[in-house]
Amino acid sequence: MQKVRWGILSTAKIGTLKVIPAMQLGKHSAVVAIGSRSAAAAEQAAATLGIARSYGSYEALLADPQVEAVDNPLPKQLHVPWYIKALEAGKHVLCEKPIGLTAAEGQLLVDAGRRHPQLKLMEAFMYRHHPQWLRAQELVRTGAIGALRTIHSFFSYHNADALNIRNMADIGGGGLMDIGCYNISLARFIFGGEPRRVCGLVEYDPQFKTDRLASGMLDFGTGSATFTCSTQLAPFQRASMYGTTGSVTIEIPFNAPPDRPCKLWHQHAGGTDEIVLETCDQYTLQGDLFSLAVRNNTAVPTPIEDAVANMRVIEAVLHSAKTSRWIDL
Repeated sequence: MQKVRWGILSTAKIGTLKVIPAMQLGKHSAVVAIGSRSAAAAEQAAATLGIARSYGSYEALLADPQVEAVDNPLPKQLHVPWYIKALEAGKHVLCEKPIGLTAAEGQLLVDAGRRHPQLKLMEAFMYRHHPQWLRAQELVRTGAIGALRTIHSFFSYHNADALNIRNMADIGGGGLMDIGCYNISLARFIFGGEPRRVCGLVEYDPQFKTDRLASGMLDFGTGSATFTCSTQLAPFQRASMYGTTGSVTIEIPFNAPPDRPCKLWHQHAGGTDEIVLETCDQYTLQGDLFSLAVRNNTAVPTPIEDAVANMRVIEAVLHSAKTSRWIDL
């Protein structure tokens, strides 16, 4: 089966350091082009990564007939506009998360995708494809922890750089949009549905005006999920799922290391099992799964509508914090 030919919009570090090298290891993905606003930056990235073609504009990359699919690790405010341009250029699109700045903006992309039903479109929540999350999902769904009642998750790092885009409020900076989207996504993923209502508590940085510490509670009817995310705490992450007869805890739930095995713990009446997963790169897995959907003309693992649903919950948590009340969804 011929590999799907990918083009990357932007020479951002997340792409050049993580996504592209991982996709180059894929069985079904080949990165053949990279674009930047600077021809020199694109040429340098292409030379470093061994990519055949480079372009000094995003438009030029989208005009390349050899490029079948694109990934776009640009800043959040440039997500939806360039996703739509890529679709209009006839390219399949893997959308970096979160999908855009608002749920309404995300819906514009969903609508654009429906105008091009022959093209594949998916949000890039790479963690969902890692074996540790598939095993956790299986344990929950098969009743290995009894009835799922609550999920607790935590995700933090420390970044107080005023020049970093993650600290710029007008272009979607702040913890909820950057990493809190994972906390919310995993809760919806494991519960297999949408929360009925949410409650949020948010602390804003007085200089950046971005949320630097945010906690939320999601009510799924049959259970709840609570989370905390922060851009100004010591780096840490953990996720635990609790049921009536046991629990599952994932050691490194989001930035799963690609160079060593990951592990989770399944606690049950008979004790605690440590489950060690094979070494893999979740970006490689994601690229290959999307590429297979392109080649076989099958559905992508996660429909694009899921991205808009996740944004609605993010917005509801922020609205709850501002109004000091539960928000119904």
